[in-house]
Amino acid sequence: MSLTGLAKLPVLLRFALIGAAALLMPLMLSACGSEPPPAPAATAAPAAASQPASAPAAAESDTIKVGILHSLSGTMSISETAVHDAELLAIEEINASGGVMGKQIEVVIEDGASDWPTFAEKARKLLQEDEVSVVFGGWTSASRKAMLPVFEANNGLLFYPVQYEGLETSPNIFYTGATTNQQIVPAIEYLLEEGKTKFYLLGSDYVFPRTSNLIINKQLAAAGLEAVGEEYTPLGHTEYSTVITKIKAADPDVVFNTLNGDSNVAFFKQLKDAGITAEELPTISVSVAEEEITGIGAENIAGHLVAWNYFQTTDTPENVKFVAAFKTKYGENRVTDDPIEAGYFGVYLWKAAVEKAGTTDVAAVKEAAKGIQFAAPGGMVTIHNENQHVSKTVRIGTVRDDGQIDEIWNSGSPVVPDPYLDTYEWAAGLRELAQ
Repeated sequence: MSLTGLAKLPVLLRFALIGAAALLMPLMLSACGSEPPPAPAATAAPAAASQPASAPAAAESDTIKVGILHSLSGTMSISETAVHDAELLAIEEINASGGVMGKQIEVVIEDGASDWPTFAEKARKLLQEDEVSVVFGGWTSASRKAMLPVFEANNGLLFYPVQYEGLETSPNIFYTGATTNQQIVPAIEYLLEEGKTKFYLLGSDYVFPRTSNLIINKQLAAAGLEAVGEEYTPLGHTEYSTVITKIKAADPDVVFNTLNGDSNVAFFKQLKDAGITAEELPTISVSVAEEEITGIGAENIAGHLVAWNYFQTTDTPENVKFVAAFKTKYGENRVTDDPIEAGYFGVYLWKAAVEKAGTTDVAAVKEAAKGIQFAAPGGMVTIHNENQHVSKTVRIGTVRDDGQIDEIWNSGSPVVPDPYLDTYEWAAGLRELAQ
């Protein structure tokens, strides 16, 4: 079934089909791949009274094997390659500082190729053939949902570094990117406070944009509003003249953009070519960060808004060190951004949990991870005791002419993750939708 055909199905049926496709992956052949200043410290909450049993630990070795699984090719490589780079940086720093429990980290790298069945196939290969202790990877929600049943069936552990649409928890996933109440919901609240009332919703045609816009529509309805337009295009789509014509006709005062991958390059270039400026019609994006701005061209997106939890310009001592280390390893022309930072600190959170547990045993690591804190480049993050998401500060910024982002608003303190939006009256019924 095509992306477009899949997207026309009800949300729950699409999720079921994606999960079913992932469970069928054992019938497919798998392929292989590999690679590999002192690090900041993490602090842990008091140890839990007991730790549940899990699968037997791997045979004693001088190394701990981990997997990195991102799209290094295809439409999503514009975003994911840099997250892969950040995870390698963290591993290099940890190894240089003595490793994990005195053992060096050995890395096995796989390419998800911007294709969610491939993510499921490679995840199974990493767990069953390579026997890695943890996997750091994914970007799109489609890739995550394809991998989820693989990790649960194989008692594996995934650290997922990207903001997403919420309405999910898995005992085998740690979510280091934002959930909905840490990005999308506060972004809408900010726009409403700024007097925006006519929202046009534009997204790529898969799980994250459609579920996010379902939530946005409920939030707008609670404010007595409804979107003036809603449009989806396939991942990798590059022709936006018709969409831009529809946007003009709807006459919105803001576009809420959930496009992913290199579709953003085409959209913003064509938006500028159509003579639409950020002053005339601002766009707020939740999947466009500094890395994507580099591909889009700052001249095509300057003045538009983005909502994240970290910017390269975030002012913390940890971020000064992080940006310097990233540029030293990969080049002065490289930038950091939110998913890059979340991928980076996810490796450190895993290290802290393993060392607290004294083992890479999955159940022990999950128990030990509860309440662990880390001084990340974007500020202190804390693993939630129950849902395995992290508390994060919310930030909204404006894209500058040089491609960097000026923060114009933040939440003041880390926001506790609420993936099912249980604390919002207008979100009643969303948890049931996700079942």
